[in-house]
Amino acid sequence: MANRDNHYEAAFEAYLRRRRLPYVAVDETRRSLVANGSIKSLDFIVSPPGRLSWLVDVKGRRFPSGDEHHQYWRNWSTRDDLSSLAAWQQHFGPGFCSLLVFAYHVVADRSPLPLEQLFEFRGRQYGLLGVRLADYVPYARPLSDSWDTVAMPVALFRRVARPLDELFSDTRAVAAAADWQIVPTGLEWES
Repeated sequence: MANRDNHYEAAFEAYLRRRRLPYVAVDETRRSLVANGSIKSLDFIVSPPGRLSWLVDVKGRRFPSGDEHHQYWRNWSTRDDLSSLAAWQQHFGPGFCSLLVFAYHVVADRSPLPLEQLFEFRGRQYGLLGVRLADYVPYARPLSDSWDTVAMPVALFRRVARPLDELFSDTRAVAAAADWQIVPTGLEWES
């Protein structure tokens, strides 16, 4: 089951239900065993009408983050998250696309989306944006060696991140699915 104690994942699931998008919430309590080890479980598999299904990992972030020094557009992920998403996409094959969903809990007067595009859940406002793994990985740069995290430069992130309503309903995205490449599972980053 999805981690319903995590308000970011609960908000994303509520978004899917409100939009009546077919989905499967994945049991995240255990890693999946594969021939050469294990991979982190997905959070959701989303199958809107059309030929493309999304393999989703939800990343919850505050907007802005930090108490004293506000930081906007935080988009970090772990290398394990990215390599696991790539492995899942390779396993599922054509017709599936890995997607990082950044669920931004809006906590100030700035927002990652126009106010009319924010999603309200349990009295909180969320800006829900998606970035295809294939768009994220080539630009991800090391953030912390000790936490094994990477992040995309903010300017690039803002260019490729899309509102979920656009991603899940855009027929152009579905038509272009055949052109999307699978990200290799051996992910390497330059230091």
